[in-house]
Amino acid sequence: MNRKKPKNVFVSGPISPHFIGESIAKHQSKTTIGAHDLFLGQVRADVIEGKPVTAIEYTAYEEMANQKLHEIREATFERYELNCMHIYHSLGTIKAGELCLFVFVSSPHRQEAFDAIRYLVEEIKAQVPIFGKEIFEDDSYQWKTNT
Repeated sequence: MNRKKPKNVFVSGPISPHFIGESIAKHQSKTTIGAHDLFLGQVRADVIEGKPVTAIEYTAYEEMANQKLHEIREATFERYELNCMHIYHSLGTIKAGELCLFVFVSSPHRQEAFDAIRYLVEEIKAQVPIFGKEIFEDDSYQWKTNT
């Protein structure tokens, strides 16, 4: 495993489209990249037992989550030919329609980027201690279960 220090992937509040655009634009000068792929997670306005979800409040064991994300990141670099990778996840209350997860990879070839992004998102959902409390229109809530 690489000796790099784990990065803090958490941002307070929703992830803005402007931030995503800037992140992509920063890679235009990297001419060994042939493909980018990204995943954007957005809060859905699900209706559960007749009650609309208006937001999700995200919390995490940040140190543990950042360490686990670091391990997933390093394993992904070992498994796929990637130039770079960025992961950002929201903390706090994110309203329905707002972005809460941004995963971005760059690779010399598209198939590696496609495969890596799917692997990353599935590993994040399965392994990282990030918790979502679904908040309903009537201010009641329930803890979200990842599927």
